[in-house]
Amino acid sequence: MISDRQARKVIELMQSEPTKAIAAAKAGMTEKTARKWARLGKLPSEIQSPRTWRTREDPFKDVWERIRPMVELNPGLEAKTVFEFLQREQPGVFANGQLRSLQRRLKRWRALEGPSRQVFFPQIYRPGALSESDFTHMESLDITIGGSRFEHLVYHFVLPYSDWETGTICFSESFESLSGGLQNALWKLGGVTEEHQTDQLSAAVHQLPRPEEFTARYSALLRHYGLRGRKTNGASPHENGDVEQRHFRFKKAVDQELMLRGSRAFESREEYAAFLQHLFDRLNAGRTKRLNEELAALKGLPAVRLDATKRLRVRVSVASTIRVSHNTYSVNSRLIGEEVDVRLHSEHLEVFYGGQKVDQMPRLRGKNGHLIQYRHIIDWLVRKPGAFAHYRYQDALFPTHRFRMAYDQLREHAASERVATKTYLLILQMAAQRGETAVDRALERLLACASLVSPENVAEELAHEETSDHSVRREAVIVPVDLSVYDGLLALSADQQEGLSL
Repeated sequence: MISDRQARKVIELMQSEPTKAIAAAKAGMTEKTARKWARLGKLPSEIQSPRTWRTREDPFKDVWERIRPMVELNPGLEAKTVFEFLQREQPGVFANGQLRSLQRRLKRWRALEGPSRQVFFPQIYRPGALSESDFTHMESLDITIGGSRFEHLVYHFVLPYSDWETGTICFSESFESLSGGLQNALWKLGGVTEEHQTDQLSAAVHQLPRPEEFTARYSALLRHYGLRGRKTNGASPHENGDVEQRHFRFKKAVDQELMLRGSRAFESREEYAAFLQHLFDRLNAGRTKRLNEELAALKGLPAVRLDATKRLRVRVSVASTIRVSHNTYSVNSRLIGEEVDVRLHSEHLEVFYGGQKVDQMPRLRGKNGHLIQYRHIIDWLVRKPGAFAHYRYQDALFPTHRFRMAYDQLREHAASERVATKTYLLILQMAAQRGETAVDRALERLLACASLVSPENVAEELAHEETSDHSVRREAVIVPVDLSVYDGLLALSADQQEGLSL
C-alpha cells in the first residue's frame, strides 16, 4: 500500500528526474503506480473513504440503553465498574476480554455526546504584576526531626511570570503564619508586586455575608506593602492554579532530593529549613532571565517589616487558665482574677502582666486543645488532692510515662485512692521544685528495681545522685601556653621558615 510520504516523494521526483521510471524506482513503486499518483495529484489519505462498518458485532448493543443513563447521571463512572456490574447482572454473557470494547465505546460517547469538560484558560502575565501564595501540607513526605514525625506546612509563595518561588515552614493557616510567610518572601525577593492573590483563606478573606472583602489585619498588611489584594472564588482552587501546580512540583522535588539524600531524618528544624532553602535556590537557578525582568518592575520595600503579632487582653479564670484563639493555657495561680496581655505569634505566645513578661509557651494548633503546666497549679492541688480524680486536664499532670507508672503503682499498693493521689502529688510537687528530669531519673531507678515509690524514696535517690555527681566532679586544669615556642620560630632563618611551611 502506498503511503502519503511515497506519493509526495514520487510527485516531487517527477519534476527533477529525467524519466518517470527513475522517479518511480527512487520512490519505491512501479512506473504505472507513479503515473497514477502523478495524474491524481492527491495523497492516498485524501482519497481514502473512512470505514463506516464494524468488523464484528457490538457485544453491548442490547445493554447500551441501560448503560447510558448510568454514565449520564454519574460522569465519573469508570468503564471497568460498569463492566463488572454487567457481569454480575448477566453471568456468563460478557467475557473479560470485552472490557476494552466497552472502554472504547464509552470514550467515544463522552467525546461526541457526553457532558462538556472543564476548560482551562491560559493566562498572560506581566513582569512584576502578580504574586500568588497558599499553604501546602507536607505530612506525606514523612519528615522526622530528632526521631519524631514532623507535622508541618509550608507557606508557598510564587511569581507566575518567572515561576520564582520560596517558602516558610509553619504549623497552621493562621494570620500570623500568613503575615510572616508573605513578608519573608517579599524581603527575600527584594521588592513588591502590584497584586497578591490567595484563595479563600479565613485568615485573610471575610466569609459571606460580610461586606468587607478582606479582614482588617490582612488589609493593614496589604496597605503596609502597597499591595492590591485578590482572592479566588469559593471551591475554585484552579483559579490559584500557578501556585497549586508549584505545590505539586515542589513536593515532588523535595521527595526526589530526600531519596538522593538517603534519609528523611533531620537532627534539627534548622537543618531541615536549610535543606529546603538550598532546594529553593536550585529550583530558582534556571529562572534568572525572567526573574531579572520581574525585579526591574517591582516596587520598593517599606522601611520596616510589619509586626505580625496579635495582641489580646484576657482575664485569668479561677482554674488558673486563659483562653486564647479557641485553646486553653495555664498560667501561674498568682494571676487568678487578673487581666493579662497576650502577644500571639505564629509558633508561640507571650504573657505579660503590668508590662513585664511573666511566661512564654508554645502555641497550640487547631481548636479546643489545652496546654496545662503542672508547675502553675501543683501547690494548690497538694492542698486539694480530691480535685485530682476528676480534673478535666488530668493528662497534663503526668509529664512522662514514668510518672504515670508511679501513680499506677501507688494506686495498687496504697491504703486508699486518696492516699495514693496525695502521695503522687507530693512527688509531682518535688518535680516542680527540684527538677522534672532529676525526679524522672529517680522514678526510673525505683521502678526498675521494683521498689515502692514514695516521696521519701525519691528524695533519697535525688540525694544519692547529687552525692555521686559531686564525687566524680573534676576541676578543669588549663595548662599555661608557652609563648617561647613562637620566639624560637621568629629566630629561624627565612630558608628554615620556608621549609617548615612546606
